[in-house]
Amino acid sequence: MAQYMKLTERLWSSIGDVYSAILNHPFIKGLSDGSLEENRFRFYIVQDHLYLREFSRAVALASAKARNEEEQVLFATHIADALNVERSLHGKYLSRWGVNVDDYGMSPTNAAYTSYLLDVAYSRPYHEVIAALLPCYWIYMEVGRELIRRGSPNELYNMWINTYGGEAYERGVNAVLGIMDSMELTSQETAAAMSRFRLASIYEYMFWDSAYRMERFPFKP
Repeated sequence: MAQYMKLTERLWSSIGDVYSAILNHPFIKGLSDGSLEENRFRFYIVQDHLYLREFSRAVALASAKARNEEEQVLFATHIADALNVERSLHGKYLSRWGVNVDDYGMSPTNAAYTSYLLDVAYSRPYHEVIAALLPCYWIYMEVGRELIRRGSPNELYNMWINTYGGEAYERGVNAVLGIMDSMELTSQETAAAMSRFRLASIYEYMFWDSAYRMERFPFKP
C-alpha cells in the first residue's frame, strides 16, 4: 500500500504519534482555551524569534541547493517571509512586553533543533534538506488550522494563530509539499528523507514542550 502513496502522505503517516502529542500538549490546549500563562507564551515568542533567524539560514542553503530557478526563488521568498514574521508579528509582542530579544539566549531544545537543521542543510543532499525543513512548515500549518477551528478567547493568542492558519501561509507550505512529492528518490533516499522528517517533527514537539516548561540550561553556556 505504501508504494502507492505520495511521499508526503508517507511522511505524514509516519508522525501520527508526534502530531497527536502536539495537539494534546498543554501549551497548545492553553492557546485555544486561553488558559496558557502569558509568561510561557512570552518565552515561546522569544525562542521562536531566535529560531527563525537560524531557520532562515537553513532555508537559504536549501535555496542554494535548489534544482531550478523556480525553487530557488521560492525559498528565497520564504527567507524574506520568515524575517518579516520576526520583525512584524514578533516585534509587536516584544514591544508590548518591553523585551529586547538580544538579552536572551537559546533554550537547550532550540539550540539543538537549529543546530540539527543547519547541519543537514550544510552537509546533506537536497531531498534530505527539504525533509528536515518540512515539519516546521507543515506542522505549523496543521496546528494553525486546528487552532482556528477551536478559536481562542485571548486576542494575544489569536494574533499568533491567524498568522499560521491563513491562506497565504498555506500556499507556501503546499509549494514545498509539491517539491517533496516531485522528487524521484531511491528506496534508500526515501528512508533517509523519512528519518530526517521524523526527527525534525520530534524537535517540533520538543520546542512546544520546552516553551511550556520555560526550559533553560542548568549552567550558563
